[in-house]
Amino acid sequence: MFDIGFPELVVISIVALLVIGPEKLPETIRTISLWIGRVQRGFTNIRREIEQELGADEIRQQLHNESVMKELQQTRNTIAEVKQEVDSTIRSTRNGVRSPVPATTPTTSETESQDNTGAIEPAGEAASRDKSS
Repeated sequence: MFDIGFPELVVISIVALLVIGPEKLPETIRTISLWIGRVQRGFTNIRREIEQELGADEIRQQLHNESVMKELQQTRNTIAEVKQEVDSTIRSTRNGVRSPVPATTPTTSETESQDNTGAIEPAGEAASRDKSS
């Protein structure tokens, strides 16, 4: 903390001895030592509390970051699912447009013919019915 060497301590001791006197010096040193101990304990407690707060803040920040990352991952997964659905819908729509359903129009040369009611009959039955009417 302070750079107080042996020569400085000797000077302080001589001044204290001259100012306070030899009778009260031990009691004064004891009182000063108690006050120094209390101050050191106070600083130690303050330092410990600050370190705990910093540690708690770091933990809170880390937990917050983890929750944000989890939300981002869920959002990415949702976006990927929606993209897959859209892509499959686009593909199925394109396939539907590219391969139209062939229209079947009956002709007389085909093996089946259509009567006036719209029912399809085999060609042989339709011909025999036309001859009998």
